[in-house]
Amino acid sequence: MAPVHRHRPRSFPVQLRDVRDILCARWKTLLVCLLLVLGATAAVTANTTPDYEARARVFFTSDVKGYMLTQSDLGTFTELLGTPLIVNPIREQLELAPGTTLGLRGSLSANGSFVDIIAHSTDPRVAADAANAAGPAVAAVGSKFAKSLGGGTVSVTTVMPASPPATPTTPDVTRNALVGVLAGLGLGVGVVLLRHFLDSKVRTDADLRAVSPRPILAHLRKIRDMTADRLVVETDPHSLAAEEFRRLRTNLQFVDVTTGGKHSFVVTSPMAGEGKTTVAANLALAVASTDTRVLLVDGDLRNPSVADTLGLEGGAGLTTILLGRAAPSDVIQQWRDTSLYVLTAGEVPPNPSELLGSAAMKSLMSSLLDAYDFVIVDSPPVGPVIDPVLINRLVGGMLLVVTAGQTTKRDLGAALRALDTVDSEVAGFALNQLEGGGTYYAYGSKEGYGHNQGLAAKRRTRRGTPARRVRRPVGTDAPAGP
Repeated sequence: MAPVHRHRPRSFPVQLRDVRDILCARWKTLLVCLLLVLGATAAVTANTTPDYEARARVFFTSDVKGYMLTQSDLGTFTELLGTPLIVNPIREQLELAPGTTLGLRGSLSANGSFVDIIAHSTDPRVAADAANAAGPAVAAVGSKFAKSLGGGTVSVTTVMPASPPATPTTPDVTRNALVGVLAGLGLGVGVVLLRHFLDSKVRTDADLRAVSPRPILAHLRKIRDMTADRLVVETDPHSLAAEEFRRLRTNLQFVDVTTGGKHSFVVTSPMAGEGKTTVAANLALAVASTDTRVLLVDGDLRNPSVADTLGLEGGAGLTTILLGRAAPSDVIQQWRDTSLYVLTAGEVPPNPSELLGSAAMKSLMSSLLDAYDFVIVDSPPVGPVIDPVLINRLVGGMLLVVTAGQTTKRDLGAALRALDTVDSEVAGFALNQLEGGGTYYAYGSKEGYGHNQGLAAKRRTRRGTPARRVRRPVGTDAPAGP
């Protein structure tokens, strides 16, 4: 039997692979945030007035014999650079408007002997001219601030004249682009993670791992055309969607290797409308493609749909056998010329749970498991009714179909807790309806799962090549009714 995986709320923090899965699943949000921030950065950069910086290096000396200007004197000169005493004469010399900003400042060189003059302007030539003119302007008033000079004067020698810069210091396009990328990615990651933790829907592997440690056995793509490609394993066997069902088949075969080649699973979902019947049908077709004798049983006696899905006669089936009105060989149908056999649900009974939990059902399933290599039972969802639990006791394991973007974490957690309460074995998950092509099936409304549906059962719509009704021994005659 497959191992029982207990449901435990995950107490550990999100792992790096979970973050990766979340970001990959919501890459569009991440991209939008990145583009928005980059667009805003580009707009700010384009509207920023260019600022050019020019540098000149000068050397100040005194004409007083035996006197050298101290670092204190040079420090005083650098402080003078941004004052009107220096700026105004330079404006007049360069014939600049009175309000023109030059942005003059200075600093001492590493050895303290030279003064570096820096000028800023929106015009690169003005910045260079201002830096070159600042040294003489300071020298002209320097004697007033170097008191130890007495009546001496200050001279200046330009060691390295300024030249017009080719590129502005601001805006720095490269730096702004890098900041924009980092800010955009940071915003995108924040928005994605916030949406993820506030989102109640299961969308990614990380969401499933956050609810349960059970393995994810398949990632099933959304089927776009449910009319033509619902049975994608048959209609488009080379598609990625069909390949995922074959991968699911293989994974299920390796879930339990102690059964001597016999496998049996019930396929269900937390709530209605998650595509479990389409998953069960395509899984059965994938198994049959290996020439394995597989039986698909419609155990959903409340809202049966296997007959519709495969285009079979659904008037007689499981309920007919359980009520003692027919033998299995009378109602089991072979699907076309394949090794797939189908037992439809038959008429909808007023007491589905009683029939599924009866001794007749137990005896029937035992004989079917002996007669077929692989048995797949489509059952109602776990949430509304107890039927999946009753069926699961008769088979080897349970495949839980979870629909991306539809199944809520609360419904999934509630279903798992309900299954664990009665020791039901869950082999793993099939994450369904993923974008990029895959499986989608509108099961119907949840209201279809009441306990008193009556005996009225509509005839299933026939479509596709009709199946053959097989009359061959499948283990036992019809068991007695409950």
